[in-house]
Amino acid sequence: MSQNEPHYKRILLKLSGEALAGQQGFGIDPDVIRGIAEEVRDVASLGVQVALVIGGGNIFRGVAAASMGMDRASADYMGMLATVMNSLAMQDALEKCGVITRVQSAIEMQTVAEPYIRRRAVRHLDKGRVVIFGAGTGNPFFTTDTAASLRAIEIGAEVILKATKVDGVYTADPAKDSSAVKYESLNYLDVLKMGLQVMDSTATSLCMDNNLPIIVFDLTQHGNIRRVVCGEPIGTIIKGE
Repeated sequence: MSQNEPHYKRILLKLSGEALAGQQGFGIDPDVIRGIAEEVRDVASLGVQVALVIGGGNIFRGVAAASMGMDRASADYMGMLATVMNSLAMQDALEKCGVITRVQSAIEMQTVAEPYIRRRAVRHLDKGRVVIFGAGTGNPFFTTDTAASLRAIEIGAEVILKATKVDGVYTADPAKDSSAVKYESLNYLDVLKMGLQVMDSTATSLCMDNNLPIIVFDLTQHGNIRRVVCGEPIGTIIKGE
């Protein structure tokens, strides 16, 4: 298979909220979100069906608020609303690039987003639209990583692409430990046993039970989303035996 030919037909791209913040560390950096939108457009132009889940940590982090005494469920609902804000910003950036996009929210807010309906989401993907899933799972105590795993399985995605600031999974934090070694591949049980910070354990277990591979790769390198989709061996792949 040529490296210009897509290796996957339907993907779910998981972005952290922090990825949208760029160097400022909070909020949304217009240049960063525009760059991500252009990369998603390039992938969609190959005929790949793309769904996205975006975290909310650049606006509000429920776990951090709960640790400071806020009720955890209330804090998590606020975090879900932050993910909808990010989803609407990404929709705007994508549509400015000429990509038809739909936002589906697990918390109903029909003025700004469609309610999440699995069959409708699949129909949008079949028509070549990018679908952004907002508001996590709609339930507190579940992360956006778990939402990404759940939605990917529901829509029949072939892979989760987990975009991060490092080029894969390492034995230790490469920013702090120069002897850290990158894993080319791992199986789900290794990730769970070693407590590697890939996705939380609920998300990883869900992928393991449904044999859905996860590829962790560096989003900051321009063109990497396309490279991963076209099967280039970058990042770390997590799959079954």
